[in-house]
Amino acid sequence: MRLPIFAHPTTTVLIDDSDSFLKSLSFQLDPQLPSKTFHDTTAALDWFARSTPGGELPLHVNFDSLGQASDQPNVAVDVRRIHRLCEQRQRFTVPSVLVVDYSMPQMNGVEFCERLQNLPCKKILFTGAADEKIAVDAFNRGLIDRYIKKSDDDALDRLEMEIVAMQRAFFLDHADTLADMLALHDYSFLRCRAMGRLVQELYHRHGFVEHYLYPGPAGILFFDRQGRGTLMVVETEQGMCAQYEVARDNDAPGSLLTALDERRVLPFFPLTAGDGMYSTAAGEHWHRYCAPPQICEGREKYYWALFDFPADYLAAPHAPFEDFLLARRSVCGLAA
Repeated sequence: MRLPIFAHPTTTVLIDDSDSFLKSLSFQLDPQLPSKTFHDTTAALDWFARSTPGGELPLHVNFDSLGQASDQPNVAVDVRRIHRLCEQRQRFTVPSVLVVDYSMPQMNGVEFCERLQNLPCKKILFTGAADEKIAVDAFNRGLIDRYIKKSDDDALDRLEMEIVAMQRAFFLDHADTLADMLALHDYSFLRCRAMGRLVQELYHRHGFVEHYLYPGPAGILFFDRQGRGTLMVVETEQGMCAQYEVARDNDAPGSLLTALDERRVLPFFPLTAGDGMYSTAAGEHWHRYCAPPQICEGREKYYWALFDFPADYLAAPHAPFEDFLLARRSVCGLAA
């Protein structure tokens, strides 16, 4: 199980020429899965053209490096830009999954998916029993990612399950190359299956709804529905040695040095310039900024702990998912 560098709730787009079916379907789906409905394919195509992000990644290309050929530029990743996505209120409206009916008057579902072939959203064809051969052909051609027969007894349960799976696949594919680059350096846990499973467990245990790779210290920044932030600090043996060396070079108390050397504490010092390392400002109160580490044995040994995340660490206020849901319900209520 791979770990995406970020993930947050997104919008599922439902398209069917039957308005009553759409209303019933959106009502029966989990309210934690925001949806937008269309019974007109032309209007849906226009909305997709306006609402699909360009997929910009936090990369900087440097063509001026000494001794570097112009066709071999250095590529630098600004990891700080990843968690800044949590400040964008519109992130929840990103269309990550399309659920489209096959038999529609303007164009059928496969034709509609062909029109969106170059967009990053995942596509689920919701078909009648007679359309199965067409769906298999569309799947083999790469036009759709899943198909579900409406006539199946468990069709709605399967649909909800596949929407969740496709949302995860959307984020994995969105920045897969970037994740591979980062995994070669301080973020090897991105390609660790054990860490991927652990993160999913933390989602369920603590009610997290989104996460972002965090740079200082290296780890994962989670938020729950209400916008409460939790930082999962992740260190390798090499990282723990670096923590010890920085503390030693800054004349940290002997008790802290011993605890670090014996791997009894994992620190997050929010007193420095955003690197999570020891600062003399902590002094003898260093224990306030440390937690007992837990260990995840994966592609290597990872030490990890959860810390409350200071809200003032963000350049702009976080936009909680709960606020988005409340605003959405308010708009729907006014519309009704």
